[in-house]
Parts: sequence; structure tokens; C-alpha cells
Amino acid sequence: MTGMIGDSPPMREVYRLTRKVASSQATVLLLGETGTGKELVAKAIHDLSPRRTGPFIRVNCGALSESLLESELFGHVKGAFTSAHENRTGRFEAAHGGTIFLDEINSTSYTLQVKLLRVLQEHEFERVGDTRTISVDVRIVAATNRDLIEMVERGKFREDLFYRLNVLPIYLPPLRERIDDVPPLAEFFAKKYAEENGRQNMVLDAETLTYLKRYSWPGNVRELQNYIERSIVLAAADRLTADLLPPHVRGEAPLRLGRLNRTDLESMCSELVSMGLAAAPEEGAAYNKVMGLVEKELIQQVLRVCQGTQTKTASRLGINRNTLHKKIEEYSLESDAR
Repeated sequence: MTGMIGDSPPMREVYRLTRKVASSQATVLLLGETGTGKELVAKAIHDLSPRRTGPFIRVNCGALSESLLESELFGHVKGAFTSAHENRTGRFEAAHGGTIFLDEINSTSYTLQVKLLRVLQEHEFERVGDTRTISVDVRIVAATNRDLIEMVERGKFREDLFYRLNVLPIYLPPLRERIDDVPPLAEFFAKKYAEENGRQNMVLDAETLTYLKRYSWPGNVRELQNYIERSIVLAAADRLTADLLPPHVRGEAPLRLGRLNRTDLESMCSELVSMGLAAAPEEGAAYNKVMGLVEKELIQQVLRVCQGTQTKTASRLGINRNTLHKKIEEYSLESDAR
């Protein structure tokens, strides 16, 4: 299947379901961890469907705030809000006659979920700031890396929207559940990045492949892709040897996010004293300050492990990407906008 690599039993089931659902008009819900290839499956569903000649529109719902996401999805009219200087067509209009892929749909607000439910049921909506109803013919493929049933139980996701989305669910297995696919994936990425870096004769040696198959891949295919690219860049010869892999992939050291030691804690206390909190503390101020420092350290360490990628960092931390973005700005941390 175009763009998808692997011949393990779990992936053969994904291919079977993808081909099966492609010919229908029903909504598809892709389930799986970050980095398992949900966008590739969504594109394959579109390419195999009767809508293949229509547009395929991607929207990462976790990358935008609620107000921006509403405008992105449904468009807006001039004057709808301060920066709305002209009319804008939304992604649903742009996807008319084709497919719209809503990634990280679990990140949408409860209010926006009501509007998404209406589009799913009635195939109509209004642009932000407008009263004119727009009808669209569009198929929705949604994806989530969170347990939507748990979110429904916690009141974080609408039950009616969940059942409307969960018509044709497809589970994408993490890489650790299809470890036999690691060698062909590694070979594919090695060839891709060797060509991009002008090193077409690069090969993976047997020892490297052995280590790659032993590793559990918490970051899934995206993590494997990053390590292969890194190895290509660092390689001095035309062979990807095991020493080019990070120590934790070789099993020489555990992957640590970092932890505060005694010096860190003493530094925090000194900072609190210098602020005068110890002498005349405002109620809760000392606690909030220390917790803020701990939170900053944790986010900074996970960002480093995830190479600055916000989407992956939010997934590792188990928080909404919008929340992470606000924390990054609050603590003035460096990150990748992805």
C-alpha cells in the first residue's frame, strides 16, 4: 500500500481494513499512539476511495487554539474578529468532494465538538461571524492518540460525537507490536536519507539491525526515522554501525528524562529565600513557585528527548498540545512548532 511499509500480521490487518472501508462513505476513526502512521492510513483511504480525484485536506486539531481552529475548519467573514480583514474559506469548504483528515481530534474543545457533530450529521455549518448556512459533501477521517472512551467518562469528550466518529475504527499497532517490520523500515529510511545527503551507498550492518529489533520504540516509526537520519549524518563511512545509535537503543543506558538532584532543590530553596517568600510568605506562594520550577524542568527534559517536537512532547507528558504550547511560552523554552 502506497507510503506504508511492513508485512507483519498486524499491518496486514491494517491493510485489509483500509481497503475495506475505502469504498464506503462512512466516517473512519484511526486509533493508535503518536508516530504510528495514522496520516498515511488516512491518505491511503482517500486514494483508494471514489473521492480520490477530490481534495485531501489535513488538519492537526492539537496545533491550534479553540478560536483559531474554529476559523481554520469553518472559515470566517470579514469583521468576525479583530484580525479578520477579509473573508476566508475554511478547511471543510476546501475539502468539498473529497476527504478531510482531523488529526488529534481529542484536542478539540467541548464547544467545538458540537459544531463537528453537526457537520457529521447534517453536512452543513456557518462560517465564523456569518449566518449563511453552507452545505458540504465531505468524508471525515479522524484520528486520536488518546482513549476517547475514558475521555467520555471524564466528561472531556462528547459521547454522541464519539459514537458518530467510531463507525469504522482502525487500530494502528505501535512498532513494538510489529517488530519484524523494523528492518524494512530502517532500510527504507536509510536509503531515503542517504540519497538526501548524497551518500547513496550507505548500508545497515547486521549488528545495527539486531539492536534496532531489540529496542521497544516508545516513539514508534517516527523515533526510528529520526535515529536513522541521525546515523546517516554522523556516519564517517558508508556503513551504519551500531556505535552510531544512541546508548539507550543499544541497551547500554536507560532513556532518562532527567530528575532534580539535591543541588537543584537547594537552588530552588535559595531562589525562594531571595524572593522573600521564606520571610513573609504569601499563602501558597512557596508551593506554587517550587511546583513551577519542577514543571519547567520536566517539560524542558522531555522536549530535549523529543528533539523539541511539541506534538510528541505533549503525548509523552499526557497533556493537551495547546496546554504544552502555553507552558513553553510561559517558561520561555525552545521548541519545534510541530
